[in-house]
Amino acid sequence: MNRHLLEALLGQVQRGETAVEDALAALRDFPFGDLGFAKPDLHRELRTGHPEVVFGEGKSVEQIVAIAERLAAHGQNVMITRLDAERGQRLAAHLPRLTYHAEARLAVLSVTPVMARGEGTILVATAGTADQPVAEEAAWTATLAGNVVDRVYDVGVAGLHRLLDAGPRLRAARVAIVVAGMEGALPSVVGGLVSIPVIAVPTSVGYGASFGGLAALLAMLNSCAAGVTVVNIDNGFGAGIAASRINQR
Repeated sequence: MNRHLLEALLGQVQRGETAVEDALAALRDFPFGDLGFAKPDLHRELRTGHPEVVFGEGKSVEQIVAIAERLAAHGQNVMITRLDAERGQRLAAHLPRLTYHAEARLAVLSVTPVMARGEGTILVATAGTADQPVAEEAAWTATLAGNVVDRVYDVGVAGLHRLLDAGPRLRAARVAIVVAGMEGALPSVVGGLVSIPVIAVPTSVGYGASFGGLAALLAMLNSCAAGVTVVNIDNGFGAGIAASRINQR
């Protein structure tokens, strides 16, 4: 349930096109559904502006299908994160409208068109090619929330001229999501070049002393560049939602 669906339903009741009993039936699971093993939040988009997203890791295909079908039945597009290709294919066999995005490791069950709501462009930048799965999760999250997304990949500090070449695109954006592993230096550099909010995303990419992304996380938390905020390791989804809320204010 989102604001547009609720307004339409209330309007139908007001005009006498829908009986009160039918409206109550449409809202019977409001604000959440109970599947026994899960309670899908059917009210989240109405409260926060973004619908519930299914974290696929640790759930069976059958559980994901049941949750997705319940959310879709209430007019909600469904995004499922952290899916490997094998489970993505199995889900597609159960849900014909589902599209799997391999690099982002997520799937989307489309029910309604995505409404454009962003005021500007969200730019997603990566330090290296290995950071792209996390960046694509962020990019698709922002796109499905109604934003225009630009991508600038493989512009890490080991070849700073690549980032400087993308300067006009950086400055044209309203928000930047900067994804980096290894030493995690790229968000600080970007933060020193632009006046827009920068959301830093550390990734678990790197050799042993990167400690699975902890080194990048600490580097970003200790950034001397103003306006840089940090999400958790590999949390492209969280960065995409945060950037979307900034862009839609």
